Amino acid sequence: MNLHLIQARANRLANRRLLGAVAQLSEADFHAPRTSFFPSLALTLNHILNVDHYYIAALHGDAAMRDIWATYVPARTATELAGRQDESDQRLIAFCEGLAADDDDRIIAFDRGAGIAAGPREPLGRVLAHLFMHQTHHRGQAHAMLAGTSVKPPQLDDFIMLGDSVHRGGDMLALGWEEPV
Repeated sequence: MNLHLIQARANRLANRRLLGAVAQLSEADFHAPRTSFFPSLALTLNHILNVDHYYIAALHGDAAMRDIWATYVPARTATELAGRQDESDQRLIAFCEGLAADDDDRIIAFDRGAGIAAGPREPLGRVLAHLFMHQTHHRGQAHAMLAGTSVKPPQLDDFIMLGDSVHRGGDMLALGWEEPV
């Protein structure tokens, strides 16, 4: 069982559901000031995507990871953001599909501004755990912000347990995915 792939797919499904709900908002509601660390849905969800780009670049050994972070252009609409997040999620899924059983200990180098040689190094398993936790943390903030709008926040945590398959059938069908046997 590739736990990272399960988490990457659950991540994709949760993002799809949350961004589908957010897309029902007006552009003004998408950008409206709200209570959170990044005080709008637009800022919070763009932060998630920017961090994804940085970490996925690091996972791929892309030396331009810092530039990717620094030159990020925020999506102006929820629809644009959803498309870009989908591309990022698909890239992460493809990465996790290619992992071997012993990859968790492979070291990932980061550039935090002083170059890769001077940056921190972390085992791949911990990097992925952090990335999934980061996504979950900020999706929770966006979920709470969405609760303050006219759009009902969607269920975001029924994508991992086999027994919850009844709750994700439509999402799985839309993505062309099948439940594991």
